[in-house]
Amino acid sequence: MQNLKVLLADDEADILGIMAKKIFVQGYTVITARDGQEAWEKIQTESPDIIILDLNMPRMNGFEVLQKLRKTPPEGKWQPVIIVSARNELDDVKKGLSLEAEHYLVKPCSMEDVIKAIRLMASLIPQHKTPSEMEHDG
Repeated sequence: MQNLKVLLADDEADILGIMAKKIFVQGYTVITARDGQEAWEKIQTESPDIIILDLNMPRMNGFEVLQKLRKTPPEGKWQPVIIVSARNELDDVKKGLSLEAEHYLVKPCSMEDVIKAIRLMASLIPQHKTPSEMEHDG
């Protein structure tokens, strides 16, 4: 497996630290962001392979980050988004999925669930085609 870069965005330092360690131990490069604005900046500068977003963050919430990402996707790269949030209302889940999040986990969730979601996204990356790649296949 290639060394994938995972961006982890959560405003709770404890959760961020624990999750970052557990994901790193699985062999991924981990980049952290403590609010939505920082997450957006790091998406631009670090070009992560997989993005894990909390929804309730200062400066820009997870929905806003996701919306910006889907409006201006990076050239030639699919970046799957996993929302990990305490917001468990069906409307929030629907909104996340309507904004094209690939996965939605409700906190408290086990690290095992997060790792499984990352592995699932990682396994889909090689098969996933960007719109520009699809045009070339036609």
